[in-house]
Amino acid sequence: MTAPLTADAHDHGLAGDGTADDRPALQKLVDALGDATAADGRPRTVRVPAGRYVIRDRPVLWRSGVSLIGAGRGATCFALANPGAPARPVPLAWFTTAQHGAGPDHHIADVTFAHFETDGSGVETEGYEVLAKGLGLQYVLRGRFTDLYIHDTAATGFGCDFLQDTVVEGVLAERCGRQDPGEKMGGAGIGIGVGGWGPVERLAVTDCTATGNGTNGIFLELQQDDWVPPRGIRVTACHTEGNRYGISDWGADGLLVTGCTMLGNHVAGFDVSAQGTTSVGGRGGIVTGCVLDGNVGDGIALGNTPGPYAFRGNRVSGNGRYGYWQHNLAGGDQEPATDIVLESNDIHDNALDGIRVDAPLHEPAIFGNRIRNNGRRAAPETRGGGAGVHCGPLSLTDENADWLPGGHRGKRLTVGARDAGAGPRDADAEADAETEAEAETETEAETEAGDRVTAGEGDEVTVVVTDNTATELTLAPERPGAETAWPGGTPGPGAAYRLPDAPAPRTGLTAAAAVTHPYVHGNRVRDDGHPRTQTHALWIAHEATWTGGRVSGNDFSGNASAATRFDSAPSGGRWRDNDG
Repeated sequence: MTAPLTADAHDHGLAGDGTADDRPALQKLVDALGDATAADGRPRTVRVPAGRYVIRDRPVLWRSGVSLIGAGRGATCFALANPGAPARPVPLAWFTTAQHGAGPDHHIADVTFAHFETDGSGVETEGYEVLAKGLGLQYVLRGRFTDLYIHDTAATGFGCDFLQDTVVEGVLAERCGRQDPGEKMGGAGIGIGVGGWGPVERLAVTDCTATGNGTNGIFLELQQDDWVPPRGIRVTACHTEGNRYGISDWGADGLLVTGCTMLGNHVAGFDVSAQGTTSVGGRGGIVTGCVLDGNVGDGIALGNTPGPYAFRGNRVSGNGRYGYWQHNLAGGDQEPATDIVLESNDIHDNALDGIRVDAPLHEPAIFGNRIRNNGRRAAPETRGGGAGVHCGPLSLTDENADWLPGGHRGKRLTVGARDAGAGPRDADAEADAETEAEAETETEAETEAGDRVTAGEGDEVTVVVTDNTATELTLAPERPGAETAWPGGTPGPGAAYRLPDAPAPRTGLTAAAAVTHPYVHGNRVRDDGHPRTQTHALWIAHEATWTGGRVSGNDFSGNASAATRFDSAPSGGRWRDNDG
């Protein structure tokens, strides 16, 4: 009997009643359609009516030419579970190099996955298992993944690698990476391995949303360090929120990121670093027209790249540490980054420096930017407790406070049993302030923005402030996807608390590493807020060197302390026509 070009799942034994194990029937159907496609070259489609289809204890091994089409999100749902195989990951569909010999000459082709939900909450492995995904396919040619809702998986939600001539669109990934503590591989909403097809991989990721995932919202990761970083990958019109990182480039070449929003992510909105399996950062990328706002750590964190990289026309605002941070993690590329471009960006109201350079730059171009009103973390050390103090899941309110709005942004709030009475700062408070200031200049990404919530001695706990009004502190969740900031339960009324002092200086542009032959022109680097919190337009720290280049036509006026601060004198170059 010839297999139909379109098969109804109910006609082939799938129940969709939320109880029966539909995996065996689905596997049988996929195999039959896959065999037919291999015989006559005509792709087939499985139509899945509304229902809840349980995939229990084993994934479905997918076949080339077989598409899976549901009746829509919330209508067709595949519920993954492994009660009888606690050591086994159970993605809905898989086809991998390690298990099945996938490769450029043995791939999945001409498949569409569309219009269904994948619920991964029923999978719990004995230890973290990187393959406990929602979808886990490798080496896909001419694929289309559209209108999918993937949530609560133990590892990455959409975890498909090496996608050639493929479109990923309209995928919503929520609360994936449940079992990833934050430092393991995978654990993302949308995670795509790259490099398997050679120097060009034609992939578009568009109109996707990733919220509350354990590591990245969306990331591209080079899978073998001897592979050439591929070109041809685009990420457009996507939204990432409340993940550990928003969008990460860990090994692509010429990645295009356009029109995306990266909000409230715990470490950084956009990241280039050596976090991936190969310790290779991206290079040659262009990020344009994006909004990177209110991230708990940095707006943009760039490092472990030889360059170039360009950021044009973005809004980078309200982040809990730096707007833009140049850094290198240990284990990745340490050479100076060449041809980094920051052009026509609006970098404002970040907690510390608008732009911070903690790793060497060669011939950077910083021009036409508005770098204003940064250094918002300007409120002094404070402590309190007793009447008027109460906590919510993501807040602490002191009705008797009168804080500078935004002045505690990014600070670590300690709540616990130590004396909160008024009076001179004691040794503990001094130590808190010193630790906070030291943490801001560390070059390891995890020191400030990574371990966001830590248990203290006794019944103390430390959480991170994302913003504040005169009387209320807004707090970061204890981990991506969490609904509370408090790992041990919300503190009771009257809880004692303390906040460290503000670090200084807090500038528009800080150089704390070697900068050679920079082009800094036509920027507006000032503070026109009330009160002014950005202390300087430009600070060259004592550990930095600034050699050659051109600094001209900038507006450095109106900062709180002075236009410039040179703890290390610049050497050579042209300095002219700068206001202030």
